[in-house]
Amino acid sequence: MWIYRLKGTAWELDPILPELFDRGARGLEEREGEVLAYFPAPLDLPYGGVWEEVPDEDWLSAWRRDLKPALAPPFVVLAPWHLWEGPEIPLVIEPGMAFGTGHHETTRLALMALARHLRPGEKVLDLGTGSGILAIAAAKLGGEALGVDIDPSVLPQAEANARQNGVAVRFLEGSLTDALPYGPFDLVVANLFAELHQAFAPRYREALAPGGRLLATGILQEKAPMVREALWGAGFTPLEEAGEGEWVLLAYRR
Repeated sequence: MWIYRLKGTAWELDPILPELFDRGARGLEEREGEVLAYFPAPLDLPYGGVWEEVPDEDWLSAWRRDLKPALAPPFVVLAPWHLWEGPEIPLVIEPGMAFGTGHHETTRLALMALARHLRPGEKVLDLGTGSGILAIAAAKLGGEALGVDIDPSVLPQAEANARQNGVAVRFLEGSLTDALPYGPFDLVVANLFAELHQAFAPRYREALAPGGRLLATGILQEKAPMVREALWGAGFTPLEEAGEGEWVLLAYRR
């Protein structure tokens, strides 16, 4: 087994991660400052990574053993092979196939904020759905969820994750503009780059019903001011902020 080491976070490397799976990657692992892609043999890849050979024996078993459940109260994010007997709401997500496994701070911030802000029966848009984890969580809280992603390759896994969790979620290829005909939404949750939140601020207002809430995360602390300014300029009212590590979530009301 070979590891292809890439410098950067999963967010920074997100545009090329689907291509790694297309080229034969068996799984991904995010560590501090780098992403590891597991391949059966080295390839000529143009992404500037470094190859490292590791013993074939038990690499998958070790990866599964080391991947722990991720708590994001009231949720716990589990891989299909995890067992859990606690009171938390389980979210069973196949790891490594699409971004959003509950092990990143931004995903945990969004899950906990959903539990604080979502009311049963509300329409929810999960923008940049990835693995579908936030749309699935919204459905488990009683919401009517739509997950949207510009990358069509992640949607089959998101749909499989929804089935695994026993919830009905609609998934759509596209971006915010493509989701507008399905609104207005009572709540929009978006785990995106700060620059995208800044650009989308006026369209978020279009997507939300009067009084609707926006949960914006994926924002580095140092870039939060630019998002606050854009949302304030679009007529949003701040509700709360939450942070973990170098990341922040901003909750606003239309």
